[in-house]
Amino acid sequence: MNRANRAFSPLLYSVFAAVLAVSSAAHAADEKQAPIKADPAKGEALFTNGDNARNIVACVSCHGAAGNSTITQNPKLAGQHEAYIAKQLLNFRTPERNNPVMTPMAKALTDEDVHNIAAYLAAQAPKPGAAKNKETIDLGKHIWRAGIAAKNVPACAGCHSPNGAGIPAQYPRLAGQHQDYTVAQLTNFRGGARTNSPQMTAIADRLSDKEIKAVADYMAGLK
Repeated sequence: MNRANRAFSPLLYSVFAAVLAVSSAAHAADEKQAPIKADPAKGEALFTNGDNARNIVACVSCHGAAGNSTITQNPKLAGQHEAYIAKQLLNFRTPERNNPVMTPMAKALTDEDVHNIAAYLAAQAPKPGAAKNKETIDLGKHIWRAGIAAKNVPACAGCHSPNGAGIPAQYPRLAGQHQDYTVAQLTNFRGGARTNSPQMTAIADRLSDKEIKAVADYMAGLK
């Protein structure tokens, strides 16, 4: 080996080692960020039976068979977008959506559990709801379809779709949701108890109690 090669070899080795290190780090990052392949069957088992060994209560006890809750304070989850359910369960682990019931349950779930449950619920058929207040139906309809221009409140349909089906991975399905649950969430957004959606915090802050109740009742009747 000549003098030039002897002088250059350490530099080559250093460059090669650096490239190898970057490549290995990138590969490790790709593996870490690889999407979890959900198993709806496992999700159904956990939703329906819970897991006594991990002190996980069956979700069905609060959210109803196949996610069709009959308790108006608890949301219907059947047919909800998979990505949205997963996001909410993960958010319950953080201060963004702290809840005395859901936070400890979400923390007991693994990320795999979260995605399995979300996949199961997304595949279930939602049962319809119904609007109940005839006196506010027109106001609720107007807010849903057109918003409130004077308050800079956008139409709910713009994000959640005209029929309340939402947009997968972006905005939740709201059609048929319980009035009580929707009122509680909009009130939480407005009051700062729920902070995992800056858009909804800003919108809810501009709504009165009457407007919240009206639009919640209207969306309950969407199909």
